[in-house]
Amino acid sequence: MAVTDLLRGRLPLLATLAAGTMLAGCNLAPHYIRPVSGVPAALPQGGTYPAAATDARDVTRVGWRDFFVDPALRQVIQRGLDNNRDLQVAAANVLQARAQYRIQRADLVPTTAFSGSATYTNNLLGGASAATGTATGTGSTTTGTTTGTAASTATGTAGASVGTGSTNVAEYSANVGVSAYEVDLFGRVRNLTRAALEQYLATQEGQRSTRITLIAEIATAWLTIASDEDQLALSQQTLGTFKQTLDLTAAQFRIGVASELESRQAETNYQAARNDIAVLRTSVARDRNALDLLVGAPVEPALLPTALGDTRAGIEVLPTDLSSTVLLRRPDVLQAEHQLIAQNANIGAARAAFFPTISLTATLGTISTALGGLFGAGTGTFSAGPSISLPLFDGGRIKGNLDYARASRQAAVATYQKTIQTAFREVADALAQRGTIDEQIAAQSARVNAANVAANLSDARYRAGVDSFLTTLDAQRTAYAARQQLVTTRFNRGGNLVELYRALGGGLN
Repeated sequence: MAVTDLLRGRLPLLATLAAGTMLAGCNLAPHYIRPVSGVPAALPQGGTYPAAATDARDVTRVGWRDFFVDPALRQVIQRGLDNNRDLQVAAANVLQARAQYRIQRADLVPTTAFSGSATYTNNLLGGASAATGTATGTGSTTTGTTTGTAASTATGTAGASVGTGSTNVAEYSANVGVSAYEVDLFGRVRNLTRAALEQYLATQEGQRSTRITLIAEIATAWLTIASDEDQLALSQQTLGTFKQTLDLTAAQFRIGVASELESRQAETNYQAARNDIAVLRTSVARDRNALDLLVGAPVEPALLPTALGDTRAGIEVLPTDLSSTVLLRRPDVLQAEHQLIAQNANIGAARAAFFPTISLTATLGTISTALGGLFGAGTGTFSAGPSISLPLFDGGRIKGNLDYARASRQAAVATYQKTIQTAFREVADALAQRGTIDEQIAAQSARVNAANVAANLSDARYRAGVDSFLTTLDAQRTAYAARQQLVTTRFNRGGNLVELYRALGGGLN
């Protein structure tokens, strides 16, 4: 049997499937319009904020390998991208969302299945019969050259005879069909598919946001170790200076030149520096533990910084485009927008539930009592069972689902707007610090120089008997605090560049 013979007479069934697919063109989802962000059109500049540099590179398009210039830091970041468990969870979430989307998308097309069967039946034959009659028969036999004729006549009654037997019946069939395919006239399935797609895209942006945040956190943790190493070295150096002062005042006290008060005051500074060293050693150890957790593997000492100094881990970058539209490229903002579009599609699916649901079950096949004739002429069969379902009374369930979808969209709008506003504030804060950080570094460096000179002068005046020892101690404490603050300010400068990279949605290459 040819394929055309099998399809002959089944064109109405195929036409029904094609028409149902073509009619699925109505979409009840609201037309999506991006909400107003609620932030100024431009990022702040001038005054406290830095002015845009015309020759600067756009940080949103600078990959992290170009942004972070320290080779050791680059290696640590790459190791974190390979091993961080939070990033692995985010990647798994993307795979889950993609699988969910593919599952939902499958409802757009009929699920076609092939089935074949063979049935074997053994039928038992049996019954009682009574027959009465006369039989006359003539027969002849021939053997060799001898011929004879015999004739006999028999008349009798055969009654109550029972006959038994069985017969085998085989039946073969093959079918291709669809089961309960929903003809998406009002866009319910398409809107659910769109919602699944947007959730998948949102999850992708969430992974990208996690990746950028991880890079920034690793860089910050690396700078924290460098800063604490600087603080520790400063405290150890200061401890030596305080020890010399303590030894001097103790010796003067023993010979009666200085009072016990001066000796105890010198010891106060010395013990404070000892305490700072112990605290900073703990901080450095905890900083390394935190970095190991971010990286997802131990970081060998060769890749750890030994000092922060005046070096900078990242390039000096300011965005050339200060329009607030740059925030729309941030992955967390894109994630919130995809989730908003998904909720918009869910409204369309909820609206479609008020309308009839049309589904179709159909099969096209062949049936025969012989396997060899399964596709022979005249063996084709088909069946079609369209159905329609219209909700009449459901206790308000459909209306409740629509209200829930609308409320979820309102929440998504608020979340989207807040995400943009939060992004604007983070960038504005980072720019505000960037606009004044160089002035802070300059002022703090000058303060350190002045404090060191004052400490040296007060020590000389004390030794010359001009000033009291209390003035010398106060000058030493001031110089120590100024140097500590300079280290902190330098750390803030490095952290500010990292924050600009993160807040502006820095590149990932």
